[in-house]
Amino acid sequence: MRVCLIGAGNLATQLGMALSEKGHHIVQVWSRTAQSATNLSSKLNCPSTTDLSALVSEADIYIVAVSDKAIEAILAKHSWGNALVVHTSGSTPMDILSRYCTNFGVFYPFQTFTIAKKVVFDEVPICIEANTPQNLEILTNLAQSISRNIKLIDSGQRQQIHLAAVFACNFVNHFYAIGEALLQEKGIEFDILKPLILETAAKAVAQSPGNSQTGPASRNDQDIMNKHLALLENHPDLKALYETISERIIHTIK
Repeated sequence: MRVCLIGAGNLATQLGMALSEKGHHIVQVWSRTAQSATNLSSKLNCPSTTDLSALVSEADIYIVAVSDKAIEAILAKHSWGNALVVHTSGSTPMDILSRYCTNFGVFYPFQTFTIAKKVVFDEVPICIEANTPQNLEILTNLAQSISRNIKLIDSGQRQQIHLAAVFACNFVNHFYAIGEALLQEKGIEFDILKPLILETAAKAVAQSPGNSQTGPASRNDQDIMNKHLALLENHPDLKALYETISERIIHTIK
């Protein structure tokens, strides 16, 4: 397919590279800044622009891979005609596209992305939704060209998936950063946590996370938890967070 990428950030970069590797033709990259547009277009060997009025007209699909708050602002600044336009957001309903487009849908790769780390899409869930059966077929074919894991997900389900991901990915990663900072206070390298992180993730994948909970809160070991809280006296925000999470675990285990 001839694909126009609207956006040049983490997701747009990884998705553009994956589509290009599977034989799709990235015909243009748009970005708000010339530098980011040029950086991605050079990787994809295609032209770039920062002017929405200069978007090519011959693309088969326009993939809007920008922040949620920027989606409508971008859609409103261009006349899309009968072109198929999709966004890649986990939390934005598909129906907002109906205000600006005749043919529209959602193409949501469910993974965490950064520009620098290449993502292998083979098993990445691609959540798709479209306003017509014909458009759904197009998105299904596009998704199947890069992944074996295609999900037909409506907007309500997708929002719930994104919410779950914030807990399971974004919040967990923030906890890794907290752990790293606490270790650094005592001159300890983060490497000591890595085997623990990998084993915890492996157990969560192999069985229900609810059946894998360990730690002092899971045993309601008040002595250990009080010792930990004492160590956090100089970090009142982390102390409050420790108490809140521990209470949640105790309540869940009961």
